Amino acid sequence: EVQLVESGGGLVQPGGSLRLSCAASGFTFRRLDMTWVRQAPGKGPEWVSSISPGGSTTYYADSVKGRFTISRDNAKNTLYLQMNSLKPEDTAVYYCAIQGHAATGQGTQVTVSS
Repeated sequence: EVQLVESGGGLVQPGGSLRLSCAASGFTFRRLDMTWVRQAPGKGPEWVSSISPGGSTTYYADSVKGRFTISRDNAKNTLYLQMNSLKPEDTAVYYCAIQGHAATGQGTQVTVSS
């Protein structure tokens, strides 16, 4: 059974940083593209970033480019999202997912507010 458990969210002031983690199990993590998506209150899901199986290729939404960094540790079956220079519009529930599949975890709440 595929399990994806997100963590690391919280309340942070504008300009602050957070590092999200996603612990994966139940599939061969190192072989699959992974992605982060987010959903803000009252809005639909928004793709944030993706990473290739080996981690050498990454993609970012324009809204987070230059501020967020996606990475992975295949030895630990863990996906990360380093978020810097956070803005109020980054407030959302963040989910990790296997590329091309729906998110299955509970997500982690990120709130950017002063």
